[in-house]
Amino acid sequence: MKLTVRGQETFMSTGGRAFDPKGNVLLFLHGSGQSHLSYMLQGRFFANRGWQVLVPDMPGHGLSKGAALTSIEDMADWMVELLDVLAVSAANVIGHSQGGLVGLELAARFPDRVKSLSQIATALAIPVNDALLGMAKDNEPAAIAAMTDWGHGVDGHRHDHTMPGQDHMNYGKQLMAENAQGALFADLKACADYTGGAAAADIITCPCQCILAEKDKMTPVKFGLKMAAALKVSNPVIVTGAGHMLPSERPIEVNRALRPFFEIN
Repeated sequence: MKLTVRGQETFMSTGGRAFDPKGNVLLFLHGSGQSHLSYMLQGRFFANRGWQVLVPDMPGHGLSKGAALTSIEDMADWMVELLDVLAVSAANVIGHSQGGLVGLELAARFPDRVKSLSQIATALAIPVNDALLGMAKDNEPAAIAAMTDWGHGVDGHRHDHTMPGQDHMNYGKQLMAENAQGALFADLKACADYTGGAAAADIITCPCQCILAEKDKMTPVKFGLKMAAALKVSNPVIVTGAGHMLPSERPIEVNRALRPFFEIN
């Protein structure tokens, strides 16, 4: 589905189903250098089970036009504008990595627009290594290769993929390469600059859940557990052996964790 947000053509996946803004909406927020393709196996799964799915490509990502946004706060504002264009009053928000930071801002500053918050492989802050920032700015293919490597656990490096005919490493590289030049650097810089996670968590009142990856090298699980404590999540899910790219690397486990949470919120 395509529509216009801030004067730019914006694409979002609806999981292959017609979208009803009056239904129970799931808004999936992708991570740095990612796109709607990161949530391919969540979007289709939940759209075919009665939920109204929105998986937008942020500006400069995937099939969306425009320049990449440069701050987590502005990304949250953009998401609210997207909901306004679609006449969605409130949504269940699901954020992976950078999308989790955006989710924190959304739930804290726009509580009437967020029914629940699901945080996947993320934390209250995502410091970014200076070397990776430099690569993203000056040698984007090298940054993509590094992130694809660091972002996957053992299963990903074995090239086993839930989607037949795909492997994690090449899928991840091709997905990231489809974004506009400079989008990855903008994303990583926005994560590095964001310091509002702890303050946001302190005032979030909606139901929250945390799904973490045991072998996450990009947002280590110990920081995910600190986020869970700040959000008062007493039973975070930790997926054994999984790496940072949880939605694509371990979609079955992610969907199993998300579904019962959605059913009560």
